[in-house]
Amino acid sequence: MDTRRALLVDAFAAEPLAGNVAGVVPDASGLADEQMRAIARELGASETAFVRPSDSADRRLRFFSPTQEVDLCGHATVAAHAHLHEDGVVDPGEHTVETNVGDLAIEIEADGTVWMTQNHPRVERVDVDYDRLGSALGIDPAALRDVGADAPTAVASTGLPFLIVPVNFLQNLGAADPDLGAVEAIADEHDAAGVYAFTFDALDADSTLHARAFAPSLGIAEDPATGTASGACGAYLREIGAFDEFPDEMRFEQGHFLDRPGAVRVRVAGDVRVGGSAVTSLDGRLAVPAEEEDGIVEA
Repeated sequence: MDTRRALLVDAFAAEPLAGNVAGVVPDASGLADEQMRAIARELGASETAFVRPSDSADRRLRFFSPTQEVDLCGHATVAAHAHLHEDGVVDPGEHTVETNVGDLAIEIEADGTVWMTQNHPRVERVDVDYDRLGSALGIDPAALRDVGADAPTAVASTGLPFLIVPVNFLQNLGAADPDLGAVEAIADEHDAAGVYAFTFDALDADSTLHARAFAPSLGIAEDPATGTASGACGAYLREIGAFDEFPDEMRFEQGHFLDRPGAVRVRVAGDVRVGGSAVTSLDGRLAVPAEEEDGIVEA
């Protein structure tokens, strides 16, 4: 039976069992879509990165949640490259990776920090019903209206769109009790993968903001640390002029309400880049189910 090395790697974390866990399959050559989906289901992470050869970049990454393929996943990209660097497969320096949204630039620093350049950002302000949005998120609508004039709700994307929702205080964001069906419906109406709610009222003095991300349409009730959404939020903050002097680097904390604290570093000078470290928490081999020739059952 075919077996493949499979890992669980905690991205945007300084220690194991923190940040956002990603599955990583370092050699996914020859695996069919259904086999990759099955492996992702077995590993159980929100996304698993499958490393494959590429004709246009140094390597190809495909991402699967337990239910479907995802075009781009920031934390799994960081996890995969952090593992490849730790394993001695790739050296520090500049790299490229092919994804479903195009070829992206990766930089690996000597200490293993991985930086991912995301796609050109798109930010579109949208009108929302704060009562409906607050009800969906389980947040008092007043906490959304309070900041809505200076920080409007918007759909932002650097490869994967998210509905960006500012909240006034951490107490209100932390108390969120989302109705996942209602969250999914609102995100779908705006062609977004999920909702990324944030507040500048952060736990750590070094943090720019605290965030929570809900993506039920991807099979993710809540994500502990979301690279693609963090990059989109960074572009959003630049678009709305959130700071008198825009910082060279921001730190977005996330995951504390899931007992998986993590931090995403974000730079938006020119290109949007997200970065962080990662720690391997599980390393082993996984049996791969045989590829089915077709889905037809004959009597």
